[in-house]
Amino acid sequence: MQGSHRLSPSSPLTIGIDARAASEVAAGRGRVVRELLRALSDREEEDCRYLLYARSPWQEQALDERLRWQLIDAREPWWHLLAARRASRECDVFLSTNSYLTTILLRIPTVTIVYDLTTFEPSMRPNRRSTAIERLTLGPAARRSARLLCISEATAQALVSHFPRASGRVLVAPLGVTPALSTQLDPTEAASLPSKGFVLAVGTLEPRKNLPRLVDAYRSLGESLQRRHPLVVVGALGWETGETLRALQALGERCTMLGHVSDAALAELYRRCALFCYPSLGEGFGLPVLEAMAAGAPVLTSNVSSLPEVGGDAVAYADPRDVRDIARALQSLLEDAPASAELGARGLERAREFTWARFAELTLSALRDSARR
Repeated sequence: MQGSHRLSPSSPLTIGIDARAASEVAAGRGRVVRELLRALSDREEEDCRYLLYARSPWQEQALDERLRWQLIDAREPWWHLLAARRASRECDVFLSTNSYLTTILLRIPTVTIVYDLTTFEPSMRPNRRSTAIERLTLGPAARRSARLLCISEATAQALVSHFPRASGRVLVAPLGVTPALSTQLDPTEAASLPSKGFVLAVGTLEPRKNLPRLVDAYRSLGESLQRRHPLVVVGALGWETGETLRALQALGERCTMLGHVSDAALAELYRRCALFCYPSLGEGFGLPVLEAMAAGAPVLTSNVSSLPEVGGDAVAYADPRDVRDIARALQSLLEDAPASAELGARGLERAREFTWARFAELTLSALRDSARR
């Protein structure tokens, strides 16, 4: 049950946040939580304080004194139970960023971030463990949440499609471009990166990133075009990687796999690439597309799910399940430098519309409204 207390409009808020991902997750949800903490720390309002529940603190950046770490040394699922008990005593409202289980266990108003519903789409071959957990917990969390914060309209529509009763509590809060991507790159690391002119793909190596089809499309290009524009792949190993790794390794020296890289190195790769290609079968948002646009890279991405929301008319699109369509777009953009440059310029302009300050503002508004219901 939710707490029965009601705050007056002038009362200061104590906001709890599941901040584990800031130190525990390199990309994806980790980036979202880190950028939210940065943005909240930069805000000037004095009517809120934040308790950051985690196993270990994120120490990359000093945060404002209003944000304090509350460390709980416990494994799952016990961490969620202990965090929920403490937060229910210590906070007025809670932001659940990384688990629907925490939402279910809390006794205070809760805002839950919903990133995507890929675990409900078997064709995307989601992680089996995540699928089991999310299918078990998302329904109760959706009923329990005072607000459900979706990172795109596509995610919001998918959520309401599966859980219609949530419709009146859904709010869309698009993500932003991280300032960390403007960090100066160490000269030694810069020298180790591929030189300009490559095709870049970024993302955890998992089935829905659709890299085998990208490889098939790339291999259909002329030999000279492949030599001028080798494929560079950035991303940690995910699950069911066999098909993806075999496809990438079959390209031999035409493909370089870099694994996970620093934010500064990633930004430099975006700037150096001739084309950023993201043929995902489905995304909750598609943050790498936005980051590539912000670096001025021409972008080719899928015409499905949330990706057109991010790219608008500033990127090129292809059907992610049609190898010939991906190949057509690849060849067109790699052979037409002026068109690619124009696309990069449009992407740079559009990316300015997406900020973490706006994401933090929408999140904080949802938390305030939920606390005072």
